[in-house]
Amino acid sequence: MHAAMTGEITAPPPELGDVEWRVEPGLLDYAAGVADMTQRAEAIAAGAARERIWLIEHPPLYTAGTSAVASDLIAPRFPVHETGRGGQYTYHGPGQRIAYLNIDLARRGRDVRLFVQAIEHWVIAALADLGVPAWTADGRIGVWTHDRDGAEAKIAAIGVRVRKWVTLHGVAINVAPDLSHYSGIVPCGIRAFGVTSLAALGKPADMATMDAALATHAPALLAMVGDSTRA
Repeated sequence: MHAAMTGEITAPPPELGDVEWRVEPGLLDYAAGVADMTQRAEAIAAGAARERIWLIEHPPLYTAGTSAVASDLIAPRFPVHETGRGGQYTYHGPGQRIAYLNIDLARRGRDVRLFVQAIEHWVIAALADLGVPAWTADGRIGVWTHDRDGAEAKIAAIGVRVRKWVTLHGVAINVAPDLSHYSGIVPCGIRAFGVTSLAALGKPADMATMDAALATHAPALLAMVGDSTRA
């Protein structure tokens, strides 16, 4: 078990109730993070653990979702990990806030589409607090905004998996990553649009500010998904 995983459990908004809110310090090894997330999902499904919102950063790497196309891996300059989440290729690395969500949909209505929409609304609301207007786009997964040149660009990627009605993976928000690292892939299989970040837009680009905005809107995320007491 990665040592840092026993570390910081910051005080969550009281409206989160029994949902654990964890902010992981440092860079978390990808395989260790996925193993911990998977173990947590199994425990939640068995009624042996609380739901969790886990905020992390990974070292530089690419992940291939279940719809990944080999030709979209242009130059594998970083390790490539196959993952069970939906979607195609994406990048994770320092300066990117990843939220892994272990949420029990069996107790919240069993609506995966609504869960994804709730993540979208959560991220859009948090970005608005930081001065970034953002939106979703038909046929393009993720959260989008305008780059400084006015072109539409992705600022957050979403990919989820559901096992025994417990969610895994979640969302990756570009706070201040090295955007040149995306050059090794076609992000999410979309060639016509680029990627951007809070830093590239000249907005607050530290993790504490991003985390505070996410915490503010986390109760609305859970409320949209549904009451955890519902059978």
